Amino acid sequence: MNADIRNYSLVTAAYWAFTLTDGALRMLVLLHFHTLGYSPVEIALLFLFYEFFGIVTNLVGGWIGARLGLKVTLFAGLTLQVFALSILAMFDPAWAMWQGVAFVMGAQALSGIAKDLTKMSSKSAVKVLVPEGEHGQLFKWVAILTGSKNALKGLGFFMGGLLLGTLGFAGALLAMAMGLALVLVAVVLSLPRNVGQAKSKVKFTAILSKSRNINYLSAARFFLFGSRDIWFVVGLPLFLAATLGWDHTQVGGYMAAWVIAYGFVQAAAPKLLRRFGETPGAALSRLWILILIAVTVSIALAVQTDVMPGYSVIIGLGVFGFVFAINSAVHSYLVLAYTEAEHVSLNVGFYYMANAGGRLAGTILSGLTYQWGGLVMCLAVSAAFIIAAWLLSLPLPNHESGTTLRQHLRRKRGGGGRV
Repeated sequence: MNADIRNYSLVTAAYWAFTLTDGALRMLVLLHFHTLGYSPVEIALLFLFYEFFGIVTNLVGGWIGARLGLKVTLFAGLTLQVFALSILAMFDPAWAMWQGVAFVMGAQALSGIAKDLTKMSSKSAVKVLVPEGEHGQLFKWVAILTGSKNALKGLGFFMGGLLLGTLGFAGALLAMAMGLALVLVAVVLSLPRNVGQAKSKVKFTAILSKSRNINYLSAARFFLFGSRDIWFVVGLPLFLAATLGWDHTQVGGYMAAWVIAYGFVQAAAPKLLRRFGETPGAALSRLWILILIAVTVSIALAVQTDVMPGYSVIIGLGVFGFVFAINSAVHSYLVLAYTEAEHVSLNVGFYYMANAGGRLAGTILSGLTYQWGGLVMCLAVSAAFIIAAWLLSLPLPNHESGTTLRQHLRRKRGGGGRV
C-alpha cells in the first residue's frame, strides 16, 4: 500500500504541474493575442483544435494506455506539453494574421493532445492503484485528484498573467517548459513501467466501449459538461463585461475564483456526502442533476424578469458551481466504479472523449446562443442539456445498491456494516 500511495502521489504531482501550465497557457494566449489586436473570433479559433483533438486523443489514448501502460501515455502527455510550450515561444508578431493563427492553432492542438493524455493517464492510474473493493477510498482519491486539478487550473490563470507581466510571452512559455521538463524526468525515473497495462493484447476495435453503463454515463457526461461551457466560455465573460461593466481584471478574477472554488468543492465532495451517509452512485447523481436543472432555470428566470440580474448571475452561478462540482465528482467516481482495472484506460478514454465532445459543442453553442439571445438563451439551452443528461442517467444502476459510503468506510476500519 505504501508503494501505491507513493505512485499515486507521483501521478498527482505530475497532473498538478501540467494543470498549472495548462491554465497559465490559456491566459497567456488570451491576453497576449488580445494585445496584438486579434479579434474575439480569431482568438476563439486559436482554441478550436485544442478542444477538437481532445476527442480523438481520449479515444485512441485509452487503447494505447491499455497496450503499453499508463506510464507511456503520461510520459507522452508531459513531453508534448513541453514541446508545445517551447515551439509557441517562437511565435513572431511580425507574421501575417493567417500565419499566426495557423501556427498557434497547431501548437494548441499539441497542447490539447497533451492535456487529455495526461488527464486520462492520471485518472486511470487511480483505479489501478486503489485496492479492489475499496469504493470509499476510490471516491475519495479521485475526488481529490479532480478537485485539486480544477483549483490549480484557476491558480494557473493568475500565474499566466503574472508570468506574462514579468517574463514576457516567450520567457513565460520557456520557464514553464523547463519546470515541466523536470517533472517529466522525475515521473520517468520513478513510476513502475507497467502501471495500467492490460495483461492481454487489446484490439483497436475495443476503443469503442461495449459496456452499457459506460456508454450511458459517457452520453450523460457529454450533455453535462456541454451545459457548463454553453454559458461559461463566451456568455458569462461578455455579460460581466458588457452588461455589468466589469473590466478585464474583474472578469478574469471572478472566473478564476469560480474555478478554484469549484475545485475545492470537488475535492471535498466525499466528506460532504459522507456527512449525510449518501451513496456515491447513479441515484445520487440523478438527484444532484435535478438540483442543477432547478438552479439553472432559476437564474435564467431572474435575468429574464430583471430581478437583480447582476446579483442573480454572480450568486446563482456560484451555487451552480457548487452543485455542478458535486455532480462532476460523483461522475468521475462512477466511470471508475463501472470498469475493471485491466480495461480502465479504455473506458476512461472513451468517457473523456464524450467530455471533450461536450466541451466542444458547448464552446460553439456559447457564442451562437449569446449572439441570438444573450445570457438568458445560454442558460435556457444549458438547462436543456442538463435535462438530457438526467434522462441519460436513468438507466444507470448504483454500483453497490443499498450500501452507503458511511458503510464502506466503517468496513474499511473493521467496524462491520453489511455490504
